[in-house]
Amino acid sequence: MRNSLFIFIVLAVTVLFISCQPGRDQANGGAAPGEVSEEIIDSLIDLMTLDEKLGLITASSSFTSGGVPRLGIPELVFSDGPHGVRHEHGRGWYALEDADDEATYLPVGICLASTWNKDLGYRYGEVLGNEAKERGKDVLLGPGINIIRSPLNGRNFEYLSEDPYLTAMMGVGYVKGLQEQGVAACPKHYAANNQETDRHNIDAIVSKRALHEIYFPAFRSVVQDGGAWSIMGAYNKINGQYATHHEYLNNVVLKGKWGFDGVVVSDWGSVKDTREALLYGTDIEMGTELLRDFDNPEYDEFYMARPAKEMIERGEVDESYVDEKVRRVLRLMQRTTAMSDHGQGKRNVEEHQQFALEVAREGIVLLKNDGLLPLDKSEIKTLAVVGHNATRHFAGRGGSSQVRALYEITPLEGIRNLVGDDVEVLYAEGYEPYYDESLFRDVTGDAASQSTENIREVELARTANQALVQEAVALAETADAVIFVGGWIHGHEGMPWGEGTYDAEARDKLNLKLIFGQEELIRELNRVNDQTAIVLMGGSNVEMENWLPESRAYLHAWYPGMEGGTAIAEVLFGEVNPSGKLPMTFANSHEDYPSHSIGEFPGDGTVEYREEIFVGYRYFDTYDRPVKFPFGFGLSYTTFAFSDLELTKQNNKVIVECTVTNTGAREGAVVVQVYVHQKEPTFDRPIRELKGFEKVHLARGASATVSIELDESAFKQFHPEELRWMLEPGSYEIQVGTSSRDIKLAGSVDW
Repeated sequence: MRNSLFIFIVLAVTVLFISCQPGRDQANGGAAPGEVSEEIIDSLIDLMTLDEKLGLITASSSFTSGGVPRLGIPELVFSDGPHGVRHEHGRGWYALEDADDEATYLPVGICLASTWNKDLGYRYGEVLGNEAKERGKDVLLGPGINIIRSPLNGRNFEYLSEDPYLTAMMGVGYVKGLQEQGVAACPKHYAANNQETDRHNIDAIVSKRALHEIYFPAFRSVVQDGGAWSIMGAYNKINGQYATHHEYLNNVVLKGKWGFDGVVVSDWGSVKDTREALLYGTDIEMGTELLRDFDNPEYDEFYMARPAKEMIERGEVDESYVDEKVRRVLRLMQRTTAMSDHGQGKRNVEEHQQFALEVAREGIVLLKNDGLLPLDKSEIKTLAVVGHNATRHFAGRGGSSQVRALYEITPLEGIRNLVGDDVEVLYAEGYEPYYDESLFRDVTGDAASQSTENIREVELARTANQALVQEAVALAETADAVIFVGGWIHGHEGMPWGEGTYDAEARDKLNLKLIFGQEELIRELNRVNDQTAIVLMGGSNVEMENWLPESRAYLHAWYPGMEGGTAIAEVLFGEVNPSGKLPMTFANSHEDYPSHSIGEFPGDGTVEYREEIFVGYRYFDTYDRPVKFPFGFGLSYTTFAFSDLELTKQNNKVIVECTVTNTGAREGAVVVQVYVHQKEPTFDRPIRELKGFEKVHLARGASATVSIELDESAFKQFHPEELRWMLEPGSYEIQVGTSSRDIKLAGSVDW
């Protein structure tokens, strides 16, 4: 008894002393940022009332969760920002109009993944961490690491790949770079959040094998290898239970098998049940469907606030469940700079802008080139640039990932800056985005309705504006060369978040047909000028069979960030040799993808993942289905040769070595991709799976030996009956290539 009293007095005095100290470090005691003191955490929990604990695990504004002022515990400050720190909301639920919140707008996630450069993944997070720190943020809501299951997902542009290994490798670097700046990463959305349609209600029916082999690995990697301090739960259900408070996802897998000791943050409004949130692993509730009055929000009405208190006071749930959540939140605060000085940080500095340019240069993918590119400005007197996307800004659109960019170089500006006075550059819009708001249903909801009205609007959007077409064609007829810049957009002005039915949060596409009459325009441009290069923007592919055969060159630029126009121009004119590789398969129609041809998308209340583990190239290659451009594909202005494959097995690892030689006329980079194929599996397995890669930069004529290490996990599979990871004895083929369908070298190892 005396010892207990003594300990209590010491703790009380310690906290009293701490609470009298200036600054944000009042509750951190002697712990430095990044360090965790469980003793301090214990002392703080012992001193909290139940109301204070519940305040700590629920929102206190649109982007903060509550603190405990009495104990010197600050609020946690969150921000969206998978590719740039989002604009300020202050205490309210709407963006501030006059805030100092301009930021570096980086190329989007899928463009980062297209670099296949792990170092850029780390530096990407480092830039975001600096900018978030400068803005006083504790948690940045990114990276987005959901698997691209269907090309129609409106949010694919935020995500990284259809492949779990590539997603994991780029995501781990991002998390490490971000958190080394004292800002917590919050990888999202855990898990199987592969569509926006009906995202608050849809029940994803997924086998445990598919979860563990396809939809979990990137999350496991950012937790175990990246050390992520928080994870964001998804809106959707998985096999009948909401993902944000899912017993198997959170308690069994994430916090159990993976050993995650961080915070599970709800997506804004993804908590649906108080009891489940308390018992099944939700640690902070941000936003809620119960919030009806955004001007006068009542945070006590959140599921994990007053309803949780009443449930605990009735004895239905033990308070220890809340204590565990509070422990995790305090641990997160100690790891970040929430309880101490954020430090200087850097925002909108030249090095960040140059980094944005570097990612765009490496992320743009050259998909077709019959010799037209690179363009030679000394041979061009008049250049026609055609297309609405040549002048469109993308940073401020698309949903929660929008960024108020300091500036954004458009393709037209980039081209004009590059050619200067040497070339006359003429511009024609060619097509225009348009919509009739009366044709949309539920525009403030979570999905574009598959209604007659919606489909009618989309079909109208395929129609060309003939006056604009004729103006562009007339310009192209007189030009020495033509650059068409089109593709997807984030949406229409005037709609919620500036979004329509295209690349945007809360909406999925209906198909992959080019919008606003672009197909007709491209065909007409090709007809009148055979020096036409096609540049498409967007988070996915488009249908190509009606225009690609007659097109001489096709460059896919994604949404390439604030310096995207500069990078596009540099690639077109050969000042940069393209090295981007596709992180997803480009088939012609959405109906070709297994989520549509075998499984369901978007489903009706439930969506069955009947394609199981055969997602993306795993399906197309295994079942020999035609594609336009395979996973991992991308052209260069130089050529490479692969030779001298050596496979060495040692210490339960396989070392893959080969020689790569630049056999072309200019410096360039190639991605060495390593795939594993089990020759005689006892149950269905993909014909190949990516298990290693390395990007190699080589001068002309230079060679390099590339070494890639595969550990046992590269050969294991999740047994569909025993429900565990296992390595089957037998022979495995190691394939080395430049895409999933361009294997240069192969050899075998036995386990």
